[in-house]
Amino acid sequence: MLKLWGRSNSYNVQKVLWLLDELSVDYENVNIGSIAGDLDSEEFLSLNPLGLIPVIQDENQTVWESNTILRYIASKYGAKDFWSDNTYERSNYERLMDWELEKLQPDFLGLFWGYYRTPEDQRNLENIEHFKVRCQKNINILDKLLEDSKYMVGSKFSLADIVVGTSFYRYYNMGIEIPEYKNVNKWYHRLSERDSYQRKIAVPFKELRGRLEF
Repeated sequence: MLKLWGRSNSYNVQKVLWLLDELSVDYENVNIGSIAGDLDSEEFLSLNPLGLIPVIQDENQTVWESNTILRYIASKYGAKDFWSDNTYERSNYERLMDWELEKLQPDFLGLFWGYYRTPEDQRNLENIEHFKVRCQKNINILDKLLEDSKYMVGSKFSLADIVVGTSFYRYYNMGIEIPEYKNVNKWYHRLSERDSYQRKIAVPFKELRGRLEF
């Protein structure tokens, strides 16, 4: 059975949980990281020398880095719906996966940590505004991309929707003012209707509020 190392309220772990649920892959989730600790244990560092979650073990093979894990799972367990052997077709969703890591994730986490994870009396309002504007710029790009598309890559739900969509439940529900994104709002509503999204992404995260150490 596939083993997933990482706490279920971790942003990058949730990406993996979502895909595993979409594919109905059996797995064991080892709660590790933050309060659960053990990231610096000898056992875990033997799996990932960077000491970061998520990590998966599958048939004596170890894979780390969230988007790499998604590619591995999709190619092995989801070839029909989530993977293509055509390099160009694959590039359509892989380029958005790379963009998410380079642009969207750092800006969203900067906003989430600055506003939600930081105790109110310690917030840096200028820093929050900086990341708020950057997030809006990124989402405006997505809104344009979705003008003629149901999902990130045309009419088919893909890995791009998983990696990009993971942040949006928290973005829409952490208590900041949200601009009107015409197309992104419709896309987010479609994601919200998916059973796997409800089970793995649209879950309470109040335990993270004002918790820099968690």
